[in-house]
Amino acid sequence: MRDIGNKDDIELLVDAFYNKVRKDDTIGHIFQQIIGDDWSHHLPVMYSFWNTVLFGEAGYYGNPIRTHIALDKQIRLEEQHYNRWLELWTATVDNMYKGEIADRAKERAKAMLQLISMKVELAREGKSIL
Repeated sequence: MRDIGNKDDIELLVDAFYNKVRKDDTIGHIFQQIIGDDWSHHLPVMYSFWNTVLFGEAGYYGNPIRTHIALDKQIRLEEQHYNRWLELWTATVDNMYKGEIADRAKERAKAMLQLISMKVELAREGKSIL
């Protein structure tokens, strides 16, 4: 098995991951409510996000913390949602790739989820600093 090597690999990974997410009993409904059936905007954003995170290439200019705080106001995000997202991401990476960049993809995902969940909780308490 080879490592994640470029943006094409990221696109394959992200597509495979979100195919699992859409069918998942724990978090699929969240994505269905927010994104619906038209993923033509979300997927390119995720390709750019992961390309920036894993390879340091410019292209992603969003704010995932702000996005998840807004999402939490529509659909309350719980620990089980974060855990399931991470579980699916890790399994997808492990099924497709092996190596330094694949490990980085899993480590960065875990770190991001910890930060996002903490910031969402702070926002619920009116203490959010973005």
